[in-house]
Amino acid sequence: MQVIHTIPELRDALAIHRQRGFVPTMGNLHEGHLALVKQARELVGPAGAVIASIFVNRLQFAPHEDFDTYPRTLARDCEQLEGAGCDIVFAPSETELYPEPQSFKVVPPPALADILEGHFRPGFFTGVCTVVHKLFNIVQPTVAVFGKKDYQQLMVLRRMTAQMALPVAVHGGETRRSDEGLALSSRNGYLSAPEKIEALRLSRTLKGLIARWQSGERDLDAMEADALQSLRDAGWAPDYLTLRRQHDLGPAVDGQPLVALGAARLGSTRLIDNLEVS
Repeated sequence: MQVIHTIPELRDALAIHRQRGFVPTMGNLHEGHLALVKQARELVGPAGAVIASIFVNRLQFAPHEDFDTYPRTLARDCEQLEGAGCDIVFAPSETELYPEPQSFKVVPPPALADILEGHFRPGFFTGVCTVVHKLFNIVQPTVAVFGKKDYQQLMVLRRMTAQMALPVAVHGGETRRSDEGLALSSRNGYLSAPEKIEALRLSRTLKGLIARWQSGERDLDAMEADALQSLRDAGWAPDYLTLRRQHDLGPAVDGQPLVALGAARLGSTRLIDNLEVS
């Protein structure tokens, strides 16, 4: 496996590969990331190249968020990626990827990007779209794989890729969970042992929201308010708990596939999760 830090070197290394599977990450990897790498390998086959990027993208962090303290574990990440069958790790410095202030940005439509995560993290999806578009230009993958745990992000990136006519097939990887059911996340490392147990309440609350819908309740405002209050009563600070249509994240309606999504802060750690409903 090669570890490459510059764009020219990466382009030279990729020149012989027509099929390229790409997994963008911010590092601090877990089994969920490695599953995406393995999925990319299946998609491009043994003759293709699998590339993972490791870059903590300043553009998607708000000033009060954890950019400076976000774990950077490149050596350990590379060991894991090699074991998962990755061929190339692209780990650029900030000055390599942004040699000058990134004044040109990809701004997604507010109807999709300013709700849910985008409402509570203004500018987040502009930062994500800008760096992913730039990485797509650098890597020129044939396929790219993103985790479904970041459900809205996956939808935004699929729309961006389609509208920009980028020659990349975007695939979603299923959310990986611990044996107890906690969605794997790089930020789980911030949780204490008791908090990891309490963190399971988020997915249970989403399941409860789904169960009420499936039992015939249709007052979404009341259902969501009850779910939010149940987390507050347990000491959480929730941002949203909601039931939406899968295809556009509009409010839930009968007869369409749905997804329950939630984001909430437990102590100092912000967690997100979602559960699809067929």
